[in-house]
Amino acid sequence: MAEDLHITQGDKKAQYESLIPQIKALIEGESNQVANLANISAALKEQFGWWWVGFYMIIEDELVLGPFQGPVACTRIKKSRGVCGAAWAAEKTLIVEDVEKFPGHIACSSASKSEIVVPVFQNGHITGVLDVDSEHLAHFDTTDQHYLEKIVSLLATT
Repeated sequence: MAEDLHITQGDKKAQYESLIPQIKALIEGESNQVANLANISAALKEQFGWWWVGFYMIIEDELVLGPFQGPVACTRIKKSRGVCGAAWAAEKTLIVEDVEKFPGHIACSSASKSEIVVPVFQNGHITGVLDVDSEHLAHFDTTDQHYLEKIVSLLATT
């Protein structure tokens, strides 16, 4: 397991390319899902400085707050509700440039302006979502989608 995180400056792609092997090192050999989700959240928050980074896990018929970095958050989200619930229902990544324009957006924090939600799959089934919020409009793009999907795919093997 890695003990320190090396923060890379420069373009977004270079930052992700540097971060992914470090995340692999953080979670490799660790079977505890909470520990892995916590370290991924911390690594993403530390590298990119986003407003909020964390996981919601599917428990029974709701997304339940898991490990995260940032201000306090909504604890439970119903399927199809808000960006997280919509990504869960669609089983695909959603990028929202302006959360105020998203139908049914759940305002856990008024500081959040844009969001990306990436489904987490294990054994072919969706088990939760990675939720990332920014205080800037239109902050996330397909580069974020590509790399965040790669990062959550690392969980399929843990």
